[in-house]
This record gives sequence, structure tokens and C-alpha cells, in this order.
Amino acid sequence: MSKLTDTELMTCVRDGDVRQLAPLYARHRDRLYNFYVRMTGDRSASEDMVQEVFFRMLKYRHTFRGDGEFTAWMYHLARNVRLDDHRKQKGGPASDQDVDALASDDPHPQDRMERDEETDLLRRALSRMEAEKREILVLSRYQDLRYDAIAVILGCSVEAVRVRVHRAMNELRTIYFTLSGGQRDG
Repeated sequence: MSKLTDTELMTCVRDGDVRQLAPLYARHRDRLYNFYVRMTGDRSASEDMVQEVFFRMLKYRHTFRGDGEFTAWMYHLARNVRLDDHRKQKGGPASDQDVDALASDDPHPQDRMERDEETDLLRRALSRMEAEKREILVLSRYQDLRYDAIAVILGCSVEAVRVRVHRAMNELRTIYFTLSGGQRDG
């Protein structure tokens, strides 16, 4: 695998060395796939959307400036791909599928057995949220993006991201505890 940074690789792609897209694909396909599965609950569509992101990286490579984080630029493209797909499908998120199980990268399946009920409740709570709130939680909590990168993706300030994440977490917590019958483990 290439020792170049993501930004260096994408700069090479932008400048005409499209072969450098392969290491970027190897580094980011799983993260993008997990992002899409958590947002849509659809494995097949998620695979297609990952392919579309890398296609768009080639198509819009001239728009990569290299002065920010590569992942912010990539997730900006990924977000647009998801929104375009949603417009085509006119559908919502999966509500009956175990989204976390589809996208799981948990290396300890025996630990998962102990958390199945809580995971199911969390998945159901997340699926009941508006797409914008679900998206900001997926980006910040599941994709581990920093608030400044999310701000670039969403085209808002870092403070606005903090507020949105805080509000989305409060809503998720409320929905979660409503679904669990208000029982909190101490």
C-alpha cells in the first residue's frame, strides 16, 4: 500500500495519475460502505454508492484543492451520492433491518451477544430520527470524523455542528429510552 497521505494521493489523481485512486479505494471503501449501510440499511445500494463515490472522485478530481482534509471532500461527495440515490428511490431508511449488523466491524462477536437488545434498541431509535440528524450522528460517532471536517461537509460552522450533534444525541437518547420503556441501566 502507498505510503503517501490521502491528500497526496488525491493530488496525484487530480493531476492526472488516476492509478493513485486504487490505494484511496483500498483505504476508504469499507468506511464508506459502513457509512451507507448505517444510513440506508441496504447492502446492495451501499455497494453501488461506494462505487459511485469513487467514480465521482475521478469525474470531479479537478475540484479537489488539497488545502483541506481529503476525508471531508470524500464525505461531501458521499453525501451528495446518498442524497441523489434517495431522490431516485424516494424511500426512507430501513426500519426492520439490523443496520448495525449489516455494517458491523466489531471484532468480538461474543461481546455482541451481550449487547443485542441494546443494539437493537439503538438501531431502532436511530432509524426513527430525521435523515439530517441521523447523518450527523453517523458522521461524528460511527465514522469518527472531527467536527471541523463535518462542518466542511455540511457547509456550516463548527459551532453549528456541535449544536446539531448535541441536539441529535438528546433526541436519540429520548427515543431510545422511550423504546426501552424508560429503563436505564445504572
